[in-house]
Amino acid sequence: MTRELTVSIDAMGGDAGPGVVVSGLVRAVERHPGIKFLLHGDEAVLAPLLAAQPRLKGRITLRHAPERVTMEDKPSQIVRRGQNTSMWRAIESVKKAEAHVAVSAGNTGALMAMSLLQLRTIEGIARPAIASIWPTMRGRTVVLDVGANVSATAEQLVDFAVMGEAYAQIVFNMERPIVGLLNVGSEEQKGNDAVRAAAQILRSSKLPIAFHGFVEGNDITEGLVDVVVTDGFTGNIALKTAEGAAKLVAGYLRRALKRSVLGMIGAIFAAGALNTLKRNLDPRASAGGVFLGLNGVVVKAHGGTDEIGFSGALSLAVDLANADINARITADRRKLDAVPPAQDKEQEQAVLT
Repeated sequence: MTRELTVSIDAMGGDAGPGVVVSGLVRAVERHPGIKFLLHGDEAVLAPLLAAQPRLKGRITLRHAPERVTMEDKPSQIVRRGQNTSMWRAIESVKKAEAHVAVSAGNTGALMAMSLLQLRTIEGIARPAIASIWPTMRGRTVVLDVGANVSATAEQLVDFAVMGEAYAQIVFNMERPIVGLLNVGSEEQKGNDAVRAAAQILRSSKLPIAFHGFVEGNDITEGLVDVVVTDGFTGNIALKTAEGAAKLVAGYLRRALKRSVLGMIGAIFAAGALNTLKRNLDPRASAGGVFLGLNGVVVKAHGGTDEIGFSGALSLAVDLANADINARITADRRKLDAVPPAQDKEQEQAVLT
């Protein structure tokens, strides 16, 4: 059963506008009867949309925010003047404990900057990470970081492993997800200093993590592990490459089926299999990304999402809040701190030499 939760929403974020957000709320309340919403945005725009949805009556508290963050806004600029935006207000409600989680489909960079500035990180976590769920041959895999950090130290990669495992436990309902470090090869001597040192720390720590070792790029879609850990530079490139490859395959398939009468007839007979393929490649199925490591939960829906995708992001937010993901991350991070610092340094130096 879903406990009574309050979800704070940036109603003006995303490419499709507040209409998609409100439609997503309607879907969400059918699935989660216990949740309520704090909706931040332009009251003149939102009030008529809400009035047309009687199923939302009594579930919404509308808070006027006169400005919005656009996809073109630079994070450094919008943070300085963004306190009147719907995005800032949505995060602020989590900071003030008025809501359990915030959801936005807006500008990713601005959302991360505002979230970090207001919520700060969990004690012991140096940098937050963005986690995304990818379809694989065996099901789904969590990949992080996919864009929050251009680079990462060994200790930060270990933090990402801790956060990613906690996230996978919740979204996959797994007791011990298998964690791997993304590398240029599976051999122990491969990779840069940070990746090799992080692997040694994970092997020697007291964390109850099922650490697989190194994985390569093709292992992600193979589904070799449940959690893939990397820095945000590499993760974001891998993410965009995978999304582009999915579009390429779908485009090739459409053109091939339309090329001849036999192809179109074949498409009719293969309709069930093609629909399954479409669902597996649909970016809405991943529900967007999650900012992990903050003193508060923030879910980033896809910027071009529709009401199905936005309601999926809302459901993910509810699941994370119900499971108290930050408590899990904090508990595991403390276990890592139980390893004497000198021992960590010796392990890292052994790897680097």
